[in-house]
Amino acid sequence: MPPTSKPLRKLGFLTIGLFDETDPRRGHESTLSIIELGERLGFDSAWVRHRHLQYGISSPVVVLAAASQRTSRIQLGTAVTPLGWENPLRLAEDLATVDILSGGRLNPGVSVGPPMQYERVKHALYPDTADAEDFGYERVRRLLAFVRGEPATDFSGTEGFEAFSDRVQPHSPGLAGRMWYGGGSLRSARWAGEQGMNFLTSSVVKAEESEDFAEIQLSHIRAFRAHHPDGERARVSHGLVVIPTDTASAKQRAKYEAYADKRMPRTTAPQGPARMMFAPDLVGSSAEIAERLQAHAAFREVDEVAFALPFTFDHDDYVQILTDIATELGPALGWQPSV
Repeated sequence: MPPTSKPLRKLGFLTIGLFDETDPRRGHESTLSIIELGERLGFDSAWVRHRHLQYGISSPVVVLAAASQRTSRIQLGTAVTPLGWENPLRLAEDLATVDILSGGRLNPGVSVGPPMQYERVKHALYPDTADAEDFGYERVRRLLAFVRGEPATDFSGTEGFEAFSDRVQPHSPGLAGRMWYGGGSLRSARWAGEQGMNFLTSSVVKAEESEDFAEIQLSHIRAFRAHHPDGERARVSHGLVVIPTDTASAKQRAKYEAYADKRMPRTTAPQGPARMMFAPDLVGSSAEIAERLQAHAAFREVDEVAFALPFTFDHDDYVQILTDIATELGPALGWQPSV
């Protein structure tokens, strides 16, 4: 390992939790089974994504509540919850409840911005306030305040036979320290640092000062830490799509390579008006992937990851990929499984 690389301390994975519309339970059970497998393999964390009005997990907090009852050690996170779909007060209640049920293992990751396809969905989501909703950082600030136990009302005490609290209940004291922000721009990296949050990076960034993905991501990590009270100790999780093939069958390898090849053109230049840059998917043996990661300027700045699983693969593919990550790729990066 190059001397500038840090041994990997925390190993996680991210899944979208796809399902068939005609049999949604099977897909959700597959996701829960994958999280259970992750714990058995020693992974430190398992993360799920939101997919609203699609065939992926629409309610990750509920899924993680179920996962919390099937596991005992692995950390459980969202990467990320788009707050444009959420009421911060209600979400704070749900997050605190799941954190209590999990024994303090929840790691909520959030982001801002209008909901996807907002013009098509706004009248269903916010029929009376669609044009007045604020989808900026203030929505995160509200959520953080509620999670931290700041007052949500000016009343507490007893009214009749009922007792009322002025803050979100249940209150989970450690949850605020496990709040993450998923950002892909310098502005969001700085802002997350100023708020004292943790920072999730992914395979998507905004091309602002460069068109080199690793260079852009490195600038975000350094900007985040420069503005965080903890400085260099501030937590950053790195997330790319990695597909080790150590124990894959020939058919699986062909599928994985075709998947990566199909997505490769979008990685060669900034995409769309927002100039989004996408990282290439890393397919190959664990030794080959480890070498490429150790040469990645941003990866060398972190010691925890949440590798993203491809969205469209089968359950058996995920079992093979996770097993190879835990038994081959993780150790090649200096990681040791949790027990």
